[in-house]
Amino acid sequence: MTVIRAEGPAIVAVVHAEAGVELAAGAVLLTTELMKMHHDLCAPFACVVEAVHVVPGQELSGGEALVTLRAVEGGAAVVVPVAGPRADRAEFEARMALLEDAARPEAVARRHALGLRTARENIADLLDAGSFTEYGALALAAQRSRRALEDLQARTPGDGILCGTGTVGGRRVAVMAVDYTVMAGTQGYNHHRKMDRLIEIAGRDGLPIVLFAEGGGGRPNDHDVAGLMAAWLNVTSFRHFAAHRGPKIGINAGYCFAGNAALFGVCDVRIGTHGSFTGMGGPAMIEGGGLGVVRPDEIGPAAVQARTGLLDLLLADEAEAVAAVKTLLGLSTPREAGEPRAEALREVVPADRTRAYDMRAAIAALVDPGSWLELRAGFGAGMVTGMARIRGRAVGLMANNPLHLGGAIDAEAADKGARFLQLCDAWGVPVVTLCDTPGFMVGPKVEETGQVAHVSRLFLAGAHLSQPLVTVILRKAYGLGAMAMAGGGLDRPQFCCAWPTGELGAMGLEGAVRLGHREHLAAIADEAERAREYERLVAELYERGKALNAASLLEFDAVIDPADTRAAIDRALEAAGPARPGPHWVDAW
Repeated sequence: MTVIRAEGPAIVAVVHAEAGVELAAGAVLLTTELMKMHHDLCAPFACVVEAVHVVPGQELSGGEALVTLRAVEGGAAVVVPVAGPRADRAEFEARMALLEDAARPEAVARRHALGLRTARENIADLLDAGSFTEYGALALAAQRSRRALEDLQARTPGDGILCGTGTVGGRRVAVMAVDYTVMAGTQGYNHHRKMDRLIEIAGRDGLPIVLFAEGGGGRPNDHDVAGLMAAWLNVTSFRHFAAHRGPKIGINAGYCFAGNAALFGVCDVRIGTHGSFTGMGGPAMIEGGGLGVVRPDEIGPAAVQARTGLLDLLLADEAEAVAAVKTLLGLSTPREAGEPRAEALREVVPADRTRAYDMRAAIAALVDPGSWLELRAGFGAGMVTGMARIRGRAVGLMANNPLHLGGAIDAEAADKGARFLQLCDAWGVPVVTLCDTPGFMVGPKVEETGQVAHVSRLFLAGAHLSQPLVTVILRKAYGLGAMAMAGGGLDRPQFCCAWPTGELGAMGLEGAVRLGHREHLAAIADEAERAREYERLVAELYERGKALNAASLLEFDAVIDPADTRAAIDRALEAAGPARPGPHWVDAW
């Protein structure tokens, strides 16, 4: 005989065994309760119940005899209960199914008919397969006091935004994707709470944030919290997102107005598709302000926003935008380098110093094949900026454009260059500048643009740049403009070099001759003789300022063979050590 005793304090909840009954091993003898939890006591072997010593409701302190068993050979067959469908599992699966695109086929079909993807489709394209961890998926619009819970679950999944973390090419990132199919992407109470939660996680863990920005501003009909706030101006998402120090990359492929535009605007890199529209106010706000009735497609079309400088990249569709994001996020990872034909750099700058050339051809010959990603191409034509790789190393590349104003730096070019230096500093990307400028643009009309303030931004950005910097003088390096291209002065870069075609001066040679020799030239009566004397003085000044002579006077570090430029940059950046994100933020402009 075997007596089964109580192991500790409990209450007998149910007695299943009866004296004289034969039981299989594992059969439940009785159920006890402790701290509201039920525990089954099972037969340790096939047996016959000889006696039951307790009754339901009896309190146990431990050690009491519960049942007496007699072992039997073989015993009764083991009965495995067939469990029916669990209600909790069914409820869970039904609730989670409402989060999928398949739960809203009509809304998804409308989205696809516009040539757009859903928020979940964009996240799936961006992140490595299986890496997405979603936060706040079960959130609903804060409208339970006015709408049925089942209706909110079906129509407001996630409160209109998907938030989570994952990896892009193995790099951990945070992602927020506004779901335009939910209440036109408007921002509700829980929508903002989810954003704040993800931004806090991204800040704590040092993650970049990718934002798919679309939709309108704040939602006025979140009735559950409407009585708690008068104007809802203490929303923290905008401040927290703006303050986030990791890379922030925004994508807009549709209508993006008001609050969503404000979030898009503080991104370090802003990507728009050809079908996107971005503005600080949508049609309702414009009409409400008495400014007329407009269609949403009249507000901030992509082509306009590329010209204003709002968009860093203007691409065909969301697929291209996501591919660009992957490229940008991959800058922190060294890659295998392809080698372009280095000798091509020797032919970039024409032998005739007065002939213009295409700086983008120089860039194409300098960087690793296929690595160039130009930013803000539609704005500030006098400056070319973008990300690339040189011998596998990611660099930010900033260059003058000789095809626009001869490479002179105007207000837009200065703004573009300054923000680009801030971007490279914040992201920890070393900078290479290609200098060919006659200096800052001057003249009465130019000063009406606030030229002094705009071009001074280049000096400020250069002075605060904490990344390694290499400057290559391709041809002209004149005056304050050349100094600004070198981070504030030719002594600032880790390495400042010139091609043999380089020429330096306090100002353009022709202007210097006209100003410095005005009286001398005016005294020559014969026009042809005066022209010959002018050309002689220009040539004399060129000989003094040409790269080989200027380098001998230690104006800069070296004159190099253009074909050796890639190797020279690589050596200088290797000696400078690894780049790390700087302490400064990126200006929205």
